Amino acid sequence: MATADQGKEVWRILLNLSEECQSMLQLKRIHARLLRHHISNPLIISKLLFFAAVSPLGNLHYATLLFSQHHHHQDITLFHSSTTAAFFYNTLIRGYANTSSPFLSLHLFIAMRRRSIPPDHFTFTFLLKAQARSLSSSSNYDASIHAQVFKFGCLGSQGTHFHVHNALIHLYASLALPDSAHQVLDEMPVPPDAVSWSGLVNAHLRANDPDAARAVFDEMIPAVQLDVVSWTAMISAISGYARAGRPRDALQLFEKMPMPPDEVTMVCLVTACGAIGDLEAGEELHRYVEAKGLGWMVALRNALIDMYGKCGCLLQARQVFDEMCEERRSLVTWNSMIWAHATHGDADAAIALFMRMSSREGPRVRPDGVTNLAVLSACAHAGRVEEGRKLFAEMRKRGEKVGVEHYGCMVDMLGRAGMLTEAWHLVEEMPFESNDKVWGALLGGCRIHGDVKMGERAVAKLMKLKPEEGGYYILLSAVYVEAGRPVDAAMIRRSMNLRKAAKTPGLSHS
Repeated sequence: MATADQGKEVWRILLNLSEECQSMLQLKRIHARLLRHHISNPLIISKLLFFAAVSPLGNLHYATLLFSQHHHHQDITLFHSSTTAAFFYNTLIRGYANTSSPFLSLHLFIAMRRRSIPPDHFTFTFLLKAQARSLSSSSNYDASIHAQVFKFGCLGSQGTHFHVHNALIHLYASLALPDSAHQVLDEMPVPPDAVSWSGLVNAHLRANDPDAARAVFDEMIPAVQLDVVSWTAMISAISGYARAGRPRDALQLFEKMPMPPDEVTMVCLVTACGAIGDLEAGEELHRYVEAKGLGWMVALRNALIDMYGKCGCLLQARQVFDEMCEERRSLVTWNSMIWAHATHGDADAAIALFMRMSSREGPRVRPDGVTNLAVLSACAHAGRVEEGRKLFAEMRKRGEKVGVEHYGCMVDMLGRAGMLTEAWHLVEEMPFESNDKVWGALLGGCRIHGDVKMGERAVAKLMKLKPEEGGYYILLSAVYVEAGRPVDAAMIRRSMNLRKAAKTPGLSHS
């Protein structure tokens, strides 16, 4: 039987081991020795729990088992102190807050309250983060969490409460509630920091109010010391409104940056220019890249290729591609250039580049689903049916992932070429459910070649998949008109009105 001195020695050894634990294998060995020697020391268990729940090398499932082992047995040694018990719950709440199931943090909080264990500022910091990340959050429920924070005095003037205020601001930002976020910021007992202000900026952006977000950002510039990450985050957020023409605002912010931009900043700006086809701004950024010697950055080169391709400047895109040495080209580099050729109808160059990429020795960069879709699209738009068929057959033979978008591209290619029966059979033999885009591509081919019967069959499928989409009715109506059947065209229009279907802006299959 072990003496008291031997027991203390084992305890000290296990404590030292727990402090130096660097893997789950070591942790399990320590835990096994704890069980064998009937040691239930809160200090050792807490260190093991923290590593398992929080460390990147940990295992949250094992942490939960470790916690449950003592929780379900009402371990007096571990839970005699509410502070110790709160630490155990907080550690697990924190662990789950960073997973794909953040809502489990709430279940732990409920269990914590049922055991009358008072939460502290750590509890609410982690819980609010979990709520912000949870897709099931709602404004009503989160208001109750806010009330709990207030009830337990975690919104006071103590320095530790500062993190709770910030967590609340970011929670309301995730819910797109800028007024609530602003109220929390105004009630902070100490001056807000960059995290506080960025939460408020994000709240306005999520509420689709970039002008208010920009106003808040301008207000925070003199208030706090911003680093390049904060500037880049704002530039990225503003440039995200590319479809509304916001990249110019992002460029104005870029000009005000008091420090050199990093790669992420530049990629955001170049990508934004490509999204709205702002070639002038894109070329200006390209000159800046060259002047500052940033051209070695692969992600930035990729963004430039994509930008020039979307702006209709195929020669400039290819020049950027050709200037990159072979070893530095990533999969995104090749895909961006192949897509640029494909969208500009340059099928020869797209296929040649694809073959060059496919024949490269070594597994470093190989074609993927995006590459295959790009080259199939090039074949479809150039009417290169035989080459498209061959490439598609080789993809399936090699066991590569073939998605519904690849089948849709093949249907579009066959439909354009008038091979409508073959296109129909291809849809019917798909190994997964078809969608409205695939049948829409077939209907587009029917319109081109005036195939009324096939068009009617395609629309019958589309009415089941997407009855509210009016564009397909209009296409069939056009098929009837071109076939000299105006009565049928009027009837399909009437059917569209009765079903209250609406044409999606920009829909085209021509």
